[in-house]
Amino acid sequence: MASPRTVTIVALSFALGLFFVFMGTIKLTPRLSKDAYSEMKRAYKSYAKALPGLKKIGISSVLLRKIIGSLEVGCGVVLTLVPGRPKDVANFLLLLVMLAVLFFHQLVGDPLKRYAHALVFGILLTCRLLIARQSDDRPEREDSREEQHLNDQEKNKVKQS
Repeated sequence: MASPRTVTIVALSFALGLFFVFMGTIKLTPRLSKDAYSEMKRAYKSYAKALPGLKKIGISSVLLRKIIGSLEVGCGVVLTLVPGRPKDVANFLLLLVMLAVLFFHQLVGDPLKRYAHALVFGILLTCRLLIARQSDDRPEREDSREEQHLNDQEKNKVKQS
């Protein structure tokens, strides 16, 4: 039977992956929802206006939206389908994207209800990454505890002699 940690990581990976595939697709194409796509276009125009430095380096609002949407779709697919370490890399990249999105929302002065989803999914990504990393570190700690216990037993034997 799978450990609770494994079940949690798999469930979070799958749910977060599907969410980011969906949200990234909305940023890239109007096929899923024309209203949401139009809203994304409008929002990214305001982000680009608030960051004039992007224009100087050749990043338009359309390119910014497509970059973030593509990252979300790509990392979402990795979180959903690819096993192993690539999930952690995708998780980290999505966490960076969420931080950037939170920065954009704060920059244009959006109310909390407009970016609450980014906060929630940023927290979920952080939790998933921490749980995944914690399960990797745990066997090392147990091995070092066992070694410490054996060393203590040997010291006690020497003292008794």
